[in-house]
Amino acid sequence: MINKLKNKINSDIHLKELLKGSSIAFVLRIVGIIAGYIFTLLITRGYGAETMGVFALSFTLLQISSVIGRLGMDTALLRFVAEYSSQGKWEIVKDIYKKAIRLVIPFSLFLSVLVFFLSPYIAEYLFRKPHLAPYFQIASLGIAPFVLLFIHTESLRGLKKIKEYMFIQQTGIFILASTLLALIIFLLTNNLPTPINDKPTNTNDSLTPSPTLSLFSQMPIITYIFSVFIFSTIAYLIWKKTLNHFTNPSINKLTNNSPILYSTILNVSLPMLFSSSLILLMGWTDTIMLGIFRTEEEVGIYNVAYKMAMITSVTLTAINTISAPKFAEFWGKGDIKGLAKVAQQSTKLIFWTSFPILLLFLIFPKPILSIFGEEFKVGAIALMILTIGQFINAIFGSVGYILQMTGKQIIVKNFLVVSLVTNICLNFVFIPSYGYLGAAVSSVVSTIIWNILSWIFIRKTYNINTISIKLSS
Repeated sequence: MINKLKNKINSDIHLKELLKGSSIAFVLRIVGIIAGYIFTLLITRGYGAETMGVFALSFTLLQISSVIGRLGMDTALLRFVAEYSSQGKWEIVKDIYKKAIRLVIPFSLFLSVLVFFLSPYIAEYLFRKPHLAPYFQIASLGIAPFVLLFIHTESLRGLKKIKEYMFIQQTGIFILASTLLALIIFLLTNNLPTPINDKPTNTNDSLTPSPTLSLFSQMPIITYIFSVFIFSTIAYLIWKKTLNHFTNPSINKLTNNSPILYSTILNVSLPMLFSSSLILLMGWTDTIMLGIFRTEEEVGIYNVAYKMAMITSVTLTAINTISAPKFAEFWGKGDIKGLAKVAQQSTKLIFWTSFPILLLFLIFPKPILSIFGEEFKVGAIALMILTIGQFINAIFGSVGYILQMTGKQIIVKNFLVVSLVTNICLNFVFIPSYGYLGAAVSSVVSTIIWNILSWIFIRKTYNINTISIKLSS
C-alpha cells in the first residue's frame, strides 16, 4: 500500500510538487498559528477580553485599509508572475512589478494619512467609542508597509517560493510580535495596576486614563505594527534578490515581448481588489458589527472563537499556497485537464486533513477556549458553529483561486457581493438579539452561499468538480 502510494506520487510530477509545497506551507502555517495564538494568549491573559476586542477592531481597520491600498495588485502579481515566469518571460514579470509598485506606494501612503486623521471620527461616529482613536491611529501607520509586504510575498508565491512566502507573511510577524509583547509585559506589568483598562470608570471628562497605562495597553498593536515594518523590509530584499537573479542578461536573453499596459494590469487587479475587499469584509463584518452593537468583551470572545475555528481550514490555506500558482501555470499553458486534476487532488488532501480537527473542536470546545481564560468558555457554541462553517469552506476546495487564476475575477466579485450582502443583513437581524452567536450563524450562511455559487460556475464552465473526497482517483 505504502509502496503503491510512493510510486503514484513519484510518477506524477504535479502531485509531487503539490505535496511538497503544501507540506512546507502546512508546517510553517502551523508554526505561524501557534505564534499567533501565543500573541492572542499574551493579550487575553495579560490584558483581558476587552483589550483583545480593541486589538481586534484596530487589526480589522488595518486589514481593510491595506486591502484597499493594495489595489488588488498582490493577487494580480501572483497570477502574472506565475503565468509569465512559467513561460520564461522574465522581463514582462519585472515590468509588471515596477508598474504595480508605482501605483500602490503613493496610494497606500495617501490612505495611511487619511485613516490617521479620520481615526477620531471613525472611533466616535462608527463605533461610538472615542477611546479607540489612538489605537486606530497607530494601526494607520502600518498600512503602507502592510501593503508592500503582500505585494512582495505574493510575487514570491508566484515563483513558488513557498518557504519564503509562508515564513514572512504567515509566521515571522507573529513570532516577532509575540516575543516583543512578552518582553514588554514581563518588564512592565509588575509596575501597573490590573486589570488593564483605558476607559474611565465614569463619564466625568476629568477622569482620563494615565499616560503610562494608555501606552502599556497600546503595546499589542504597537508591537504588531513594528513587526510588519521589519518583515515588509525583509520581503522586499528577498524579492529584489530573486528578481535580479532571473532577469540577469547573462542568464536570460532579453525578449522583444510587448510591455503590459497599466490599463491591462488594472483590468485584472481592480476586480481582484473588490474580491479581496469583499472576502476581508465577509471575514470581519461580524467583528465590526459586534463592535457597533455590542461590547468590546463580546468582540474579544468572538474573535478568539473565530481564530480557533480557522484552524479547521488550515490545510486549505496551506494547499492554496502552492495550488494557486499551479492553476495560473496550467491556465497559461491551456491545460484544463491538468488544472482539474490538481484541483481534485487538492480537495482530497484538504478533506482528510480537516475532518479530524472538526471532530476535535466539536467534542472539546470549552476546554479549547479555556486556554485563553475562563471568560472565553462562553463562546463554545460560537466556536462549534464557526468550525462547521470553516469545514464546509474547506471541502469545497480552492474555488476562489481557480476562478481568479483563470481570468474570472469579475465572477468572483459578483458572487462575493451576494454573500457579503447576505452576511450584513443577517448580522443586522441576529447580532442585536443574539450577540456573537448571531454573528457566527451569519458567517456560516454567507460562506456556504459563496462556495456553492463558485462550485456551480466552475462545474458548468470547466466541467471540474472540486468536491472530491475519495481516497483514490
